[in-house]
Amino acid sequence: MKMIKNLILLVLVFCPLQMMAANYKNPVKQSNLPDPSVVYGGDGYFYVYTTQNGQQYVPIYRSPDLVNWHFAGTAFTSATKPTFVDGGGIWAPEIAHIGQKWVLYYSMSTWGGEWSCGIGVATADSPAGPFTDHGKLFISSEIGVQNSIDPCFFCDTDGKNYLFWGSFRGIYGMELSADGLSTKPGTLFQIGPSSGSNTTEGSMIFRHGNYYYYLGSSGSCCSGLQSTYHVVVARSKFLQGPYYNKEGLSVMSHPYVTIMEKSTRVVGPGHNSEVITDDNGRTWMLYHGYQTWNVDAGRVLYLDELKWDSQGWPYIENGMPSAESEAPYFKDYHYLTGISDLRSDAAPFSVTPGGDNYYQLNGPENVSFHWAVYNLRGEKVKQGVASATQELWLNDVADGIYIIKVRGKNGGTQLKVVKATEAR
Repeated sequence: MKMIKNLILLVLVFCPLQMMAANYKNPVKQSNLPDPSVVYGGDGYFYVYTTQNGQQYVPIYRSPDLVNWHFAGTAFTSATKPTFVDGGGIWAPEIAHIGQKWVLYYSMSTWGGEWSCGIGVATADSPAGPFTDHGKLFISSEIGVQNSIDPCFFCDTDGKNYLFWGSFRGIYGMELSADGLSTKPGTLFQIGPSSGSNTTEGSMIFRHGNYYYYLGSSGSCCSGLQSTYHVVVARSKFLQGPYYNKEGLSVMSHPYVTIMEKSTRVVGPGHNSEVITDDNGRTWMLYHGYQTWNVDAGRVLYLDELKWDSQGWPYIENGMPSAESEAPYFKDYHYLTGISDLRSDAAPFSVTPGGDNYYQLNGPENVSFHWAVYNLRGEKVKQGVASATQELWLNDVADGIYIIKVRGKNGGTQLKVVKATEAR
């Protein structure tokens, strides 16, 4: 076991420069994944949560690098899904890590149900769930805020928790309890306009330098090639506003700054996730959009770098989704992706890929050998003894990177890095 861990460290020492130069192509996931919210799970993976997709009640995908995403389950099942809005769907989830819990805020609504919709909350012990629903935080009619959807969690520098929300009827905020599971009465405030062409939804608040930044989406989200969704920004020195544009004018009555619009390849980009900072200090956001050549795929998942100008304003290169870009850099063990052989000091043994999740282990005729599969925490997940050949399938283990170890009775070891991925 110690040998495997040492080899992993050795690879990480010699490979970071090569990995920094890797590129990725958009979209990063060609699945219908609207309204993404992302969090680092503390286990080497990022987790993204999106609007209900048919009978997938809040799909969860995970990735080691924000680029390669694989299905990890759903937050709810048909038996555990929230029901406080009759016939409502679960939209625009927002994930947060509060204390020892993973807290999922979600919208529940029907199309046009702007006074009956609301926001609920659920918790889990793991970012992959399962989540236990705690029901509604509030419904629009109960708090006098029309179209109360699209939650955004923010923990301020003083440790106080806040929830922001709203969709084209004003952007509002309210203080939360320390555990994030209830609101504090009398703390409601407004930071975005309630009417006119300057209204937004899909709010995301984050802090950068001396400012609080508001990212939101304006326009129509869900009309295929006719969608006009685009990403806008404003900033303030105070969490509760007022928020200003580049001219120093309040967005309550003046336009936001637009930082991303459609391209020839992508229509309706928007509803971006939390901003993630990689290990090189670069900032990134996930968002959804329609592919112009494949609208039927739905709103698929995109990734782009949020860059910064000399005045501290964020922008997207060229103001539109990228087709290909340099990937984020994270210095964790997942950079083993693409390395085929760690060690091979016994020619008679080989590990041969034969297709998705399938490998053939080979040794000399009539010679038995031991084999085992380890995850990158050094834990053994499969093992056995074979003679000459062994068919090995990895479709019964979680998506990820593994090390196959083949060892002969009289010495000799083969180590190979492989991947297990969801069925395509």
